[in-house]
Amino acid sequence: MSPLRRPPLYEAHRALGARFVEFAGWEMPLAYAGVAEEHRAVRGRCGLFDVSHMGEIELRGPMAAALCQRLTVNDVSRLRIGDAQYTLLCSPEGGVLDDLIVSRLGRERFLLVVNAVNTASDLAWIRSHAGRGVEVVDRSAEVGLLALQGPEAEFVLRPLTAAALGPMRPFTVLQTVVAGRDVVLSRTGYTGEDGFEILAAVSDLPAVWDALLEAVRRRGGLPAGLGARDTLRLEAGLPLWGADMDARTTPLEAGLGWVVKLRKPDFVGRAALVAQDAAGVRRRLVGLELAEPGVPRHGHAVWGNGEAIGHVTSGIRSPTLGTYIGLAYVAADWAAPGTAVTVAIRDRRVPARVVARPFYRRVREGG
Repeated sequence: MSPLRRPPLYEAHRALGARFVEFAGWEMPLAYAGVAEEHRAVRGRCGLFDVSHMGEIELRGPMAAALCQRLTVNDVSRLRIGDAQYTLLCSPEGGVLDDLIVSRLGRERFLLVVNAVNTASDLAWIRSHAGRGVEVVDRSAEVGLLALQGPEAEFVLRPLTAAALGPMRPFTVLQTVVAGRDVVLSRTGYTGEDGFEILAAVSDLPAVWDALLEAVRRRGGLPAGLGARDTLRLEAGLPLWGADMDARTTPLEAGLGWVVKLRKPDFVGRAALVAQDAAGVRRRLVGLELAEPGVPRHGHAVWGNGEAIGHVTSGIRSPTLGTYIGLAYVAADWAAPGTAVTVAIRDRRVPARVVARPFYRRVREGG
């Protein structure tokens, strides 16, 4: 077994008293003060995450856009320089190989931020489809990624950059300077809150982390680990690759049909997804809210009318809502919000109902 990899900021996390966990072959901070406390800090103020385990792949050259368009389900032709989009890599059978964010940094330059567990396989998949006119560059070892999240994220970042943050819309990206270091800054995240992700060279990462953490603490925020990242994303109804979707599930089953542009020119997986769209899916990923205490765990059976109709993929006690929630695949006939089901937790059947995602949505000013 290969030794666990450590992020560039590992010693900084140790100094902060982090508890570590193995994740996708990395030793990453699970929590510092505590998952619930960090979760509430992000919801109410702000939090700073180290997500340097994520993979970063660049496509460069005159055929870079064409390769992106061929391999991803969203429409890359819509991206102007400085735009980003959420998208998926699919197999020819329509299964989700990974979910990722594609950013257009230049006319012939694209950045793909992929899941840590899939970095090597994504890289191999992309290179197997790349022809002349495109260079595929793995930048994962030379850069690190930080996520500044929460309703006060913009206020935290303002003193550390000359970039105009106000006009930055969600899923926009720019190359700028933060804390005196060159970075790629995007208005993206995985928490259901406003926020930014900051990509910096490994050598610059400590200075950027220290400056951001000091600013976060001035606003009453906290460093946050993967535990809070998971509870935040689940409240926001965001699926996690490897838990809520994988190569055996399709985007249409996972509720991600909105990102699949079936009308664009041929892409890997299109024929299978067109066929499934026409026939209708047999199962759907839904939100569940339990009527009684009990955490739904991955693999727990979901029952309806005395028969198994699906299984749980993720579940938590929601720190924001105080309820027990989860994601589950259920037969399509059972997927309508309000449908009563039960979840098998240990030796009991806990009553639950199907609910719309997200479980939590921030009410924004004016909205």
